[in-house]
Amino acid sequence: MNRRDPFLYVAAKRVLDVLGALVGLSFTALFYIPLAIAIKLDSPGPVLFGQERLGKDERTFKLFKFRTMYLGPSLYGPKPATDDDRVTRVGRLLRRTSLDELPQFYNILRGEMSLVGPRPEQLPLAAYYRGAERRRFEVKPGLTGWWQVSGRKQPMYEHGEDDLYYVEHRSLRLDLLILLRTARAVITGEGAL
Repeated sequence: MNRRDPFLYVAAKRVLDVLGALVGLSFTALFYIPLAIAIKLDSPGPVLFGQERLGKDERTFKLFKFRTMYLGPSLYGPKPATDDDRVTRVGRLLRRTSLDELPQFYNILRGEMSLVGPRPEQLPLAAYYRGAERRRFEVKPGLTGWWQVSGRKQPMYEHGEDDLYYVEHRSLRLDLLILLRTARAVITGEGAL
């Protein structure tokens, strides 16, 4: 059963999202041109990659990332991201530092994503969700989330319980805690988001 969020939480979360995305864009804007040049020099293809994902209320949207893989028919398929020969040299660095995620600030400004929430799910994988698993679509997907900062090392496709934990316990306090842990992880290099 869907939980109805208080208006103040919804409004505060949106303000936090917009301010966070604007600050994020302003601090990272200088990286965009060098990253674009590095991506183009490393392999042929576009700088940005867009992929249909499932968001709040199971609405589809195009998620943007810096391209980290070689072009081909299997681009961004379900193959695990570790030791993946489809990932470019620059792509490995972008993934390790989470710089490939920077274009998602644009998704946040458009209201398709939030700073904090479950990861935006790929449509083919979402087709297998049943029952409680579908509760993740009660909230906007996030740039970061509980799974990324909870210290677990399981692959992304095993993060369902962490996403549901966030959905059931969502609050401004939890969002701020996740953002602080995310900032610490990025600054110390403890792991990619």
